[in-house]
Amino acid sequence: MEKQLEQKKKVKRRKQKNLHRLLGALFTELLTPVDIIVKTDFPVMSDPPEGDILFFNKKKTGWTPEQQMRLPDGIRDSNANHIILEFKYTESINKKAFRQALGYDYFYKRFQELNDIEAQTFLLSSKTPNQKTLMRFGYTMTSKKGVYKSKHELFCLIDLILLNELSDEQHNAFVKCFASRKKEREYAFNTIKRYKLFFLSKSKRLQWLIQGLWKFWHTLKGDYVMENLLELSPEQAIEMGKMWLSTLPPEERLQGLKPEQRLQGLKPEQRLQGLKPEQR
Repeated sequence: MEKQLEQKKKVKRRKQKNLHRLLGALFTELLTPVDIIVKTDFPVMSDPPEGDILFFNKKKTGWTPEQQMRLPDGIRDSNANHIILEFKYTESINKKAFRQALGYDYFYKRFQELNDIEAQTFLLSSKTPNQKTLMRFGYTMTSKKGVYKSKHELFCLIDLILLNELSDEQHNAFVKCFASRKKEREYAFNTIKRYKLFFLSKSKRLQWLIQGLWKFWHTLKGDYVMENLLELSPEQAIEMGKMWLSTLPPEERLQGLKPEQRLQGLKPEQRLQGLKPEQR
């Protein structure tokens, strides 16, 4: 019986890591080109435990405009160079979640010898807690929708970001792909597609990952979404997106690409093919 329980715990931990890796993979493709290092399952001290996602901004003078275009509200407003993200997708916000975030915050700062200004911890939640829970931990919304701060002497170190409540600004669209409400996810994916935000990265992997997640959300319904998302790895999402894009007509695949991107990989004779003498 004990072995079965332990095995179930291991499976649950593995599935939860998949979620962190998915969100981490999205941030990696999005933020690495603008000098933000992204790590998943990073050590917060010399021995376990491990945190979910870490951003390290190599720019010492705050976020650049290019970086802010890719970061959601709350994080883009922080002056810290080290950003610790504790991500809750299937779990509700409760005392355990805040204790965990506080532990990561304390041990990481102590291990790295950082102060509260140099490092900041955020708790990202796909689900929206009720007002009673927010009041219990002293959280009230800031001037930014979906971003909460606490007046509690302990929890004031942990900012709370509710993905369902973030505004529909373009810089929030990527993280809102992981919101629990279908309407919010759909709007986020439509925003990315409408403004072609996946072209913020020079790599096609971001586009493949976004398309794979979009295809996944629209293929499964009900409880199957939650259950199967825990099984989906970044590599599988990327392959799904790559396969789905390969089935589109050429004109749709090229839509939104700059002229130099359309011509990339073509030989000189292929680039000139079909052009009139004066165009050549």
